[in-house]
Amino acid sequence: MDRKGLTRPVFSEKMSQKQKTLATQATLSGVGLHTGKKVTMTLLPAAPGTGFVFVRKDLEGSPTVEADANLVSQTSRGTVLEKKGVKVHTTEHILAALWGADLDNVTIELDGPEPPIMDGSARYFMEAIAQAGVAEQDAERAYYEIDDIIRYYDSETGSELIAMPSEHPAMQVMVDFGSRVLNTQNATWNEKTDFAAEIAPCRTFCFLDEIEGMIKAGLIKGGDLSNAIVYVDKKISDDTLAHLKELFHREDITVNADGVLDNLSLLYPNEAARHKLLDLVGDLALVGRRLRGRIIATKPGHAANTQFARKLAQTIHAQERNPMPKIDLNREPLMDINDIIRVLPHRPPFLLVDKILELSEEHVVGLKNVTMNEPFFVGHFPGAPVMPGVLQIEAMAQCGGILALNAVDDPENYLTYFMKIDNAKFKYQVHPGDTLIFSLKLKEPIRRGICHMEGRAFVGNRLVCEADLMALITRKDKAK
Repeated sequence: MDRKGLTRPVFSEKMSQKQKTLATQATLSGVGLHTGKKVTMTLLPAAPGTGFVFVRKDLEGSPTVEADANLVSQTSRGTVLEKKGVKVHTTEHILAALWGADLDNVTIELDGPEPPIMDGSARYFMEAIAQAGVAEQDAERAYYEIDDIIRYYDSETGSELIAMPSEHPAMQVMVDFGSRVLNTQNATWNEKTDFAAEIAPCRTFCFLDEIEGMIKAGLIKGGDLSNAIVYVDKKISDDTLAHLKELFHREDITVNADGVLDNLSLLYPNEAARHKLLDLVGDLALVGRRLRGRIIATKPGHAANTQFARKLAQTIHAQERNPMPKIDLNREPLMDINDIIRVLPHRPPFLLVDKILELSEEHVVGLKNVTMNEPFFVGHFPGAPVMPGVLQIEAMAQCGGILALNAVDDPENYLTYFMKIDNAKFKYQVHPGDTLIFSLKLKEPIRRGICHMEGRAFVGNRLVCEADLMALITRKDKAK
């Protein structure tokens, strides 16, 4: 395969941090797998920040449908995106090719409802991309660093997908179809994998006894024995053989020794698992962000994949909306409890800050270890200890006091007083054993002793409370 212009795997830590698009356009034609309609697909360069966008040129106004996990409407034998009634079917193979070719921004024009199935893999898409070439853009690529375990589990199907931190990014797929010809298989994509050669050519597949059901369901109208591997795990009757010959316009059909119809030979013994990996890559492209971490998928399918993609996208959105400061809890603090006591007038049991981890003229990050020894747990509540929200705000304000007093040369001679609390929200309970991380920053420069801050409190990656605080900085000798 000619892979000129393609870069190495998406998850490589050594790749460029710049966004990428096509150097020129690429065009492919064929039929859609499920709709059976002839279609021409044109891949076009797109501006930085565009992402992957489908354009239905066959419809009035050429409506667009973004590659977005929130737009998934169907997942039966393929991922369907829908926006305002406009659908694009079987999106996973082309999205996997774009993702695997290390691209960020591409417009996908279609004159039909579905990309061409080609040979049931992403091979021809990768070849077209290679011919068009890849162009680096003058914009930074955004990544999502997986720093905690994110899990999706479907109890009905047993599908489980897990994202976890890893210094060596990878995807691993494990499938088990419980069949004598297709039992347990694994496939892995890591920094050393050549996606274009080892994953992209792996074709879609099904079991022989599924074909008739899919036809009755109105699917695979464009399917034939040249674009799918068909596994046979049961003895074929003469009537079934006759029906298959008529269905696929073949004079003869036999079964190979590996349990596959004789239309195709396997590229790899685990080609089914590799194709499931291909599908997973295409479905996770709907997250809209490059991922750094390890993804483990057990019994994946489009329904579970896209639900997992939606969960990842929601997690990313929440963290970007309320970003937790990136800190190393094992690092020596900027201020320990003794340093804090020298600045703040509060004393136990009302001193609610243990460490200051970061401090500048505009922001502060502090820490509070919540233990069962806190006196307020005696009455709030016996048998169900929960840290009062008002004390979470007070602890946050004490961190803010450190920020405010950092603006004066002799903080020991000053006090800070609350003036106003706005937009206070409590999102999750705080319990003994939690470590509260407070992040506050100035909303505007300090003027005339007035300090206006926005603050957030986190436990792990979870935002537990937030508020806008206003305080007055005043000298102790003028406080009365």
